[in-house]
Amino acid sequence: MTIKEAQQLVDNWIRQHGVRYFNELTNLAILTEEVGEVARVIARKYGEQSFKKSDEGADLGIELADVLFVLICLANQTGIDLSQEFEKNLEKKSIRDHDRHHNNEKLKS
Repeated sequence: MTIKEAQQLVDNWIRQHGVRYFNELTNLAILTEEVGEVARVIARKYGEQSFKKSDEGADLGIELADVLFVLICLANQTGIDLSQEFEKNLEKKSIRDHDRHHNNEKLKS
C-alpha cells in the first residue's frame, strides 16, 4: 500500500464510520496519547520497566499503527500530501546528513 492509498483509505473510513474528522486540536491530543502508548510498550519491552497486568497483551505494531492512523487524519484534514512531503523530507535529510552520521564517533562502536 502506498502512502497516498493509506490516506485515501483513512479518508474513506472516516466518511463511513467516523462521521467526520475530529478537529485538529483533538487529533493532536489523540496523537500525543497514542505516542504515549508506544512509549509505554517500548519502556516495558526494551527498557527497564516491568509489565503490569494491564499491560499484558500490549502490541507495539498495533500502537504504531494507531499513531500512523491519527497522523494520516491530521494530514488529510489539513490538505497535506504525505507522499510528497515525505519525499521532500528524505531529500532534505540526504543532503544535510550526507556525511553527518558516518562522522559521528558515538555511532562507530
